[in-house]
Amino acid sequence: MKKFSIITLMSLLLPLTAGAQHIHAFVAIGATMSQIEGDELKGFRRTGFTGGVGALTALTDNYRWGLSVEALFSQRGIYNNSHDAQNLYNIDLMLNYVDIPLLLHYQDPYGGMLFGAGLCYGRLVQQPHGIMQYNAAYFIPDTTDMTFLRHDLCAVADMRFTVWRGLQFNIRWQYSLMPVKRDWAFHSYSGVDADGNAVYKTHTRNCYNNSLSFRLIWQF
Repeated sequence: MKKFSIITLMSLLLPLTAGAQHIHAFVAIGATMSQIEGDELKGFRRTGFTGGVGALTALTDNYRWGLSVEALFSQRGIYNNSHDAQNLYNIDLMLNYVDIPLLLHYQDPYGGMLFGAGLCYGRLVQQPHGIMQYNAAYFIPDTTDMTFLRHDLCAVADMRFTVWRGLQFNIRWQYSLMPVKRDWAFHSYSGVDADGNAVYKTHTRNCYNNSLSFRLIWQF
């Protein structure tokens, strides 16, 4: 974790913004709401923590365009706990990431909104841990190997606005461009054969992180 210190953060930013006149550091803290596309479940039910530090530099004299880089700790994962008859399975898994987002920003000259878009590299620092419950007579997620890939590259869309002085409210969406888990197998009950034995259909899915974060940012 030490390698993602503020000093490293600034060393990442400065070569990209040589000649820039203004650099503002900031701290951010908030919550994530996430799901994993491909797990056969729906809904942003997994809540977690996100927080870290960043720096934003103006790329133009009129401050319309800027560039930011951050070092964050973020939690994403899967959560489903339902007694609905249509529920496939219950699960409670958390994945911990160190994220390095690099975003290009545009300042709205009229409404004061700051819009951003870019990429985020995520490094999985803890494999998922938690519980999974399912009805083996109906639907069976394969739990033989629940290892997720350590690298995650996401597309990012970002919006923030000033609440008071240096305090800003931020909404961020990000989605994996590459799978974070490949070929997760699911077995679903499809009936019985001529001998009365249960028959299951098997299909596999690639999984992708899909998350929303809501943060408070204090910019210096």
